[in-house]
Amino acid sequence: MDHYLLLDSFVSGGIGRWLFKILLNGLAIMSAAYLMQGVKVTDLARALIASFVLALLNSTLGAVLDTLTYPVRFVTLGLFSLVVDAAVIMVASYFLKGFEVRNFGTAFWLAVLLAVFNTVLHWIYL
Repeated sequence: MDHYLLLDSFVSGGIGRWLFKILLNGLAIMSAAYLMQGVKVTDLARALIASFVLALLNSTLGAVLDTLTYPVRFVTLGLFSLVVDAAVIMVASYFLKGFEVRNFGTAFWLAVLLAVFNTVLHWIYL
């Protein structure tokens, strides 16, 4: 059986697609912890939990912050969304053990890295 066909059928579904993105974002967080000095993740399980929590926070707190900061995002052509993402990352870092982001500047660059990763991922497959 063709493995790509199996992966395609899993990822094309709603929950499968979401879980696949959580997995890939967890790997991106783990890679960021390796590349960036201010990001610490104890293991892959914590990176996956951080990815899941970030997805939940982005869909709740991030949505509220995006709505409240719409005029600023409009003026900055959407770049202020990275500041909102960094704030969400800092909140997740505060509450999660095993996922540590040193300061807001590091959270900002992690948000940039995750945004680039998700953009490339979207171009390639999802």
